[in-house]
Amino acid sequence: MRLLLTLIFIFSFTNSFAHEMTPAYPKFSNSYINNVSTTKMKLFNKREDISYYKVEVLTNDWKPIAFASTNKIIKLGYNKTILFDVYVQTKDIKHVVYICTVSKNFKQEKKVTLVASRICSKID
Repeated sequence: MRLLLTLIFIFSFTNSFAHEMTPAYPKFSNSYINNVSTTKMKLFNKREDISYYKVEVLTNDWKPIAFASTNKIIKLGYNKTILFDVYVQTKDIKHVVYICTVSKNFKQEKKVTLVASRICSKID
């Protein structure tokens, strides 16, 4: 039983620090484009085995919302940081609850075990 609890702790701990995204509670502001709001996000990659992250904008029910970004798929090396902008139509801002990044692995090997991580920031 002690071994099982230790393994659960180890796997929970490593997955929770797979990558980081800040700010935790972003705020949208008016962009230079009419009827479009924007926020700036920062992504840090802590996984050596992952180089790609997908950006998502979601509702409270985890349904996708149309958005634009400087990069919807971000290529980011190990221990590297990138800033990216997220643009949403102002009329859709009231439905936006989360901005998330999901790790993506494009390896085609069948014997590779993949652990995906999703990090979300909640709109303030």
